[in-house]
This record gives sequence, structure tokens and C-alpha cells, in this order.
Amino acid sequence: MRQLRAYLDARTVDDLWEYHTGLMADYGFDRLFYAYTCFQTANTFSDPEDALILTNHPADYVDSYVSQGLFRDAPMLNWATRNVGSTSWRVIRESFMAGGDLSPGQRSVIELNRKYGLTAGYTIAFPMAVKRAAAGIGLTAKRGVTQDEVDALWQIKGEEIEIINHVAHLCITQLPATGQSRVLTPRQSEVLELVADGKSVQDIALLLGRKPATVDKHLRGARDTLGVETTAQAVRKASVLNQIFVLEDQPAIR
Repeated sequence: MRQLRAYLDARTVDDLWEYHTGLMADYGFDRLFYAYTCFQTANTFSDPEDALILTNHPADYVDSYVSQGLFRDAPMLNWATRNVGSTSWRVIRESFMAGGDLSPGQRSVIELNRKYGLTAGYTIAFPMAVKRAAAGIGLTAKRGVTQDEVDALWQIKGEEIEIINHVAHLCITQLPATGQSRVLTPRQSEVLELVADGKSVQDIALLLGRKPATVDKHLRGARDTLGVETTAQAVRKASVLNQIFVLEDQPAIR
């Protein structure tokens, strides 16, 4: 599949996402919502600021869905956090409605999706090797396309579309962090890398030609940026988010 070459050649998440949205539009899905987190728990959703979210939905839709927390009641997202594979929105919708009375939040999500034309599509949930990790993508069909038409398309092209999205996801998780709310400064990344290598504050100060108090300031800033309490937690989160030990100017795979 020649379409996959562009994913392997992408050097940034932004470049990959631009190509991916264009390719999915060719298949009939013109609005996408991708989310990836390694900080999910069994009973609560991850903080959106800890997730990598990529989307080409309108900004006001994203604000309502993410910033105002409506995603917590979204049927497609709930399905993706509990399953692996792909499914029609018809299946999710029928299962969702069969649950009985809807909560105010669930009603708000349904109304929001209807307002912005999210009426037909497919959701893909990716398999993860880490307990607290979750990732998925919602593919919204173009306005005017029915769920029957999407389901018919999936019968013919579904396996192909799913493979492409899996490749996109795997490439995204290996690329340097972009599109995240919590992004370290170059100096914060540098001092966390040195801590990860076993260096003390005094060692780092000597290596960088700075005072220990300055190193402490950068470590404190890194903890605040990542929303954690300890430097050990900051090292782990920065590593998971691909914000430390990032290779610069990597050659494309040939």
C-alpha cells in the first residue's frame, strides 16, 4: 500500500496528521478525532491535558467536547476505552440508547453531535501494551452521508481503512510531542534527561555551569508543567509523552 510510505516518512506529528486527514477525506471521512493517553485509570478518564489530541473538527465543537468535559459522557469514547477493534456508530448508538434514561451529560453530547453533523461514522480503538494506556480515533462521515452508506463502505474498504489508521497511530506515538497542552521547555527537558541518567542536582549544576538553585527551578517548572508532584513522576511522564531523549533531524526511513 503506497499510501503508507508517507506515514513512515513523516518527521513531525503535524505533517503526518495533515496527510492522514486528507487521505481519510478521500475515503469519505472529513472530520477526525484522535486521542492517546498513558494515564487512564479503571474508573476515571484521563485529564485531557495529559492526552495527545489531534482533530480537524471546528474549534467551538472541540471546546464544548473537550474543554467543557462533555467527552466523559460520549458514547463513542466510552466504547473506545473499553474495547479494541472497530465498530459502526449504529452499534454504539443502539447500545447507548438501550441503557435506559439518559443523563443530562449524555443528552448534551447527543445534541452537540447533532448540531455539528456527527451523525454517521466509525470508531477504531487501538490495542495497547500498557495498562493505563488508551487510544482511539473517531471517523466522521461527510455531511449528508447516512450510516447505512458508511456501513456499506466499511464492508468493502473497512480492513484497508483500519490498517491505515493503525499505522498512523503507531507512527504518532513514536514522533516528538506536538499538540499537547503540557510541553516542557528545552531546558526543562534537558535537566529531566540528566536526572533520568542518574545525575544529582549538584552533578547537573556542574555539567551545565549553573547554580543548584537554578537546576531546582527548572525541575520545579517541569513538575508544574506536567502536573506531577515528584521529579521521578516528571521523568516518567515526560518519557511517555516523548518530551525527553528526542532524536533531532532523524533521516527518513528508506
